[in-house]
Amino acid sequence: MNKPLVLVVEDDLPIRNLITTTLKTNEYRYLVAGSGESAILEASSHNPDIVLLDLGLPDIDGVQVIKNIRSWSNLPIIVISARSEDSDKIEALDAGADDYLTKPFSVEELLARLRVTQRRLSFMTAGMLAANSEFVNGKLRVDYAGGCAYLNEQELHLTPIEYKLLCLLSKNVGKVLTHTFITQNIWGRSWENDVASLRVFMATLRKKLEPEPDSPQYIQTHIGVGYRMMKVE
Repeated sequence: MNKPLVLVVEDDLPIRNLITTTLKTNEYRYLVAGSGESAILEASSHNPDIVLLDLGLPDIDGVQVIKNIRSWSNLPIIVISARSEDSDKIEALDAGADDYLTKPFSVEELLARLRVTQRRLSFMTAGMLAANSEFVNGKLRVDYAGGCAYLNEQELHLTPIEYKLLCLLSKNVGKVLTHTFITQNIWGRSWENDVASLRVFMATLRKKLEPEPDSPQYIQTHIGVGYRMMKVE
């Protein structure tokens, strides 16, 4: 099984090299970003499993990066910062960070924090796989094994793209998926024309899925960001 994909957000080159060398030695996959804006772009484009985030970035504060990511994703964020005051830790954790590691840190401690997060991710994934050979959300049911979807036990006649969109959204229920993430997963790329096509396919999917288009139950639009499958009780 592949280890999690880790996004390393650090503008200090020696520290970034230390972290990436540690990840590489321990067979983690990783991406790097040296600024807050590039971190947000990488996170939205590649949907990493874990973010290692420095707070003192050259363009925007790391706390703002946390808040931005939290507006559309619950992916684990581990702060690695020289800020050691309790108030700094509380601010980052309140913004949505999952863990806080103070510089200087040991490689062993970093790996231990990653293992804890990885175990939590593995537990969540195992639970989802066990429960999600079939996805049920309100009156919507997706049979992944059979490649079919049903609403009120009536089969939905979906195009291949519509079905792929429905599966992608349902497997990430409750999470905002960005336009870039969706188009890369559906078409393997993210061009401007793909985003326009995405809007068309999403509109046709909604016509088949939403009983009342003006009051959507299942798919929520986040203007300028992407879409989210809402959990229906």
